Amino acid sequence: MASAADVSTASDQQVVEWACEGAEVAYRELVRRYQRPVFSLIYRMVRDRELAEDLTQETFVKVLNAIERYRPEFKFSSWIFKIANNAAIDQLRRRELDTLSLEGGPDATTPEQVEATSLQVGDVTESPLEEMEARELGSAIEQAIARLRPEYRACIIMRHVEGRSYDEIADALDLPLGTVKTYIHRARAELKQSLAPLKE
Repeated sequence: MASAADVSTASDQQVVEWACEGAEVAYRELVRRYQRPVFSLIYRMVRDRELAEDLTQETFVKVLNAIERYRPEFKFSSWIFKIANNAAIDQLRRRELDTLSLEGGPDATTPEQVEATSLQVGDVTESPLEEMEARELGSAIEQAIARLRPEYRACIIMRHVEGRSYDEIADALDLPLGTVKTYIHRARAELKQSLAPLKE
């Protein structure tokens, strides 16, 4: 049976294999590796920390219950992000929520982390007036993204906030690559239309 030292250096696929054999230490290792990125993705979708924590827990319960159905030829990260994203989209369909923090990721605790994980809408050399205008634009962007269909919202967040490639998004959402590109294209078009009045 696997030890804590074994699982900490093993590949995701190997850890999953041990988890399928009932190794508690393997379950804990998967949670350790993926709890923060899963929470971060869900939090950016639903914009509510308590709800994101609940959905993260729900995601891991689903992962552990379905672990034997995971196919090792696919990346484990894509599989777990797909489950997390589906949980967030299901929730968004049930209720209207804001999205996308301009103030940095939920785990950002230092000014550097906040800057690295925030959505940049202005210039660092702005005057106070320019900074206020940039914040107003940021708020408008948040509201525009909140009005997108959940599928479009997921693609836009994964592409422009999480910085994922089209291929990674397609894997994580279990969508054809062409569909991901179409969703992102349409989402950008809708955002452009929503934000057009701000340019006047």
